[in-house]
Amino acid sequence: MAAGISRYTYQKFEKGESRPGTSANPSLQNVLALSQVFGVPIEELLPSTPPDLSDR
Repeated sequence: MAAGISRYTYQKFEKGESRPGTSANPSLQNVLALSQVFGVPIEELLPSTPPDLSDR
């Protein structure tokens, strides 16, 4: 893939989870790579409201 990530990793991002029932947590490097490949600002790939991480 042009972003340098595996097809499996990309599929996990599309589904929005890393394991069933567990939210995806892509690295900043992966988000930057996807932003460049798709030609969109990184802000468009981030949630508009930050997730609640207090239960981690």
